[in-house]
Amino acid sequence: MLGVLLLAAGYFGVAGGRQLAANRAFHPIRVPAATAPAAEVVGPLSAATAPVGTPSKPAAGPSPTPAGVAAALAGPLTAAGLGPSVAAQVFDAQAGTALFSRRADQQVAPASTSKLLTAAAVLTQYRDTDRFSTRVMAGPTPGSVVLVGGGDPTLSAAPAGQSTEYAEAARVSDLARAVRTSAGGSPISQVIVDDSLFTGPATAPGWAPEDAPSSYACPITATMVDAGRDVPAAALRSAAPDLAAGQALAKALGAGQVSRGSAPSGARTLATVRSAPVGVLVEQMLRDSDNVIAEVLARQVAIAAHQPGSFSAAAAAISSTLGPAGVTVGSGMRDGSGLSVLDRIPAAALGQVLLATTGTGHPQWRPILSGLSVAGWDGSLVEQGRFTGTAAGADGAVRAKTGSLTGVSGMAGVLTDADGRQLIFVFVADQTPGEAPARNAIDELAATLVRCGCR
Repeated sequence: MLGVLLLAAGYFGVAGGRQLAANRAFHPIRVPAATAPAAEVVGPLSAATAPVGTPSKPAAGPSPTPAGVAAALAGPLTAAGLGPSVAAQVFDAQAGTALFSRRADQQVAPASTSKLLTAAAVLTQYRDTDRFSTRVMAGPTPGSVVLVGGGDPTLSAAPAGQSTEYAEAARVSDLARAVRTSAGGSPISQVIVDDSLFTGPATAPGWAPEDAPSSYACPITATMVDAGRDVPAAALRSAAPDLAAGQALAKALGAGQVSRGSAPSGARTLATVRSAPVGVLVEQMLRDSDNVIAEVLARQVAIAAHQPGSFSAAAAAISSTLGPAGVTVGSGMRDGSGLSVLDRIPAAALGQVLLATTGTGHPQWRPILSGLSVAGWDGSLVEQGRFTGTAAGADGAVRAKTGSLTGVSGMAGVLTDADGRQLIFVFVADQTPGEAPARNAIDELAATLVRCGCR
C-alpha cells in the first residue's frame, strides 16, 4: 500500500564522480554462497506471480515495530563510511506499512538504484512479453540494404551456432540469412544504418568524456549489437555502436561498405528479428547493472509515450509514467541508468516502486524482483567483497539493486528478517568518504535488519 506517511528532513547533495566497477559488470555473475537463497527471499517471487487478488503467503512472524527498527539502525547509520548524508526507508512488505524513514523525501543522487525506476516505467508501457524489432529494408540503390534500428540493445553479432552473451538475444546472422533469401542470390555490397528512432545527444548531461565509450557505457543509439560493443565479448563498448552493428551485418552479408542514412519511403522489408522479451531485458539490466540496456529501455518508455527518443524525453517520460502508480520521481532525472552525476530523485521513489512491486497492484512489475541480485549468490551482490565479515550472515537473505558512483553508495531491495518477515529497504548515502567503507556500511545496514526481529 502506497498511502503511508513518509517522514523526511534535510537536504543533501553529491560529490561528483564516476561510476565504480561494482556497476560495470557485463557477464552475469553466479558465485553460489555456502547455501542457496533462503526460501523466504524467493518467496516474494512466487507470491508475486500469482493472479491479482491471490492472498499473500502468511507472515512467518510478527512485524517489527518502528521503535525497534529505529533502535537497531541507530548505530549502523552513524558509521563513518556513510558520511554525513544518508537517506533511509524500511517497510513491512506484507503489511505495506512504514517502519522507518529518514530524509526519504529529499533529493539524492541515486546512482544505479535509479534503474528500478526505469524498469517500472518500461514494464508499465510494455508487457513483459513484448519485443522490439530490428529490420533490414531494401536500399536506395541496387546491392544496398538499410539496417533499421528498433531499439534492441542485445541484438547479437555472435556467429550462427555460437551462444550469445545475453540470453534470448536476436541475431544478426538470422537477419543476414533472411536478406540473402529475399535478395534471391543478388550480391549485397552496401549496408546503410538508419538510427533515426532515437534523437538528441548520444550521451547525457552529467556523463564525463571517459564514460562513453568505456567498459560500462557508450553513445546511445537505436541500432547496436551486444549492448553497444564492436564484437560480442569485447571488454570496452564501441565509440560508434550504430556503425558497429552495420559492420556486423555487412560482414555476414559479404558487403564492403557501411554508412549512415535512412530507409527510402515505402522500401520493402527484407528481414526482421525480434529482441528478447522486455521482462528478460529488464532482468539483465538490473542484475548486471547494464547502463546501455537501461538507456535504451528508457528511450522506449519515451517512444511509447509518443515523445522523442532522447535523454531528456526519456527522463520526463519515466516520471510521468510512474506518477499515476503513486511513484513520485520529480524532474531531477537526467538519464535512465543513474550514471549521470546530475541525477536527483527522492529516495522514497525507490521504496514506492518496491512496495508496489511486492504487492498486488502492479503485477506487470514482477520482473523487477527476479532481476534483483541475491547477497552472496549473483550479480553485483557478490562483487568486491560484498556481504562479508559481520554482514556475511545476510547471504541468501537479501535481494537488492546496488548503486555506486564516486561519493555515492546505495542499495534498495527486499530482505527476510530473523522472524521470517519480509521487509523492503532503501539506503542511499551520497557524501561518502570512500568506496569500500561506504559499501561495507551499506551492507551492514541491510544485515542488521536481517539479524533483527526489531520489536
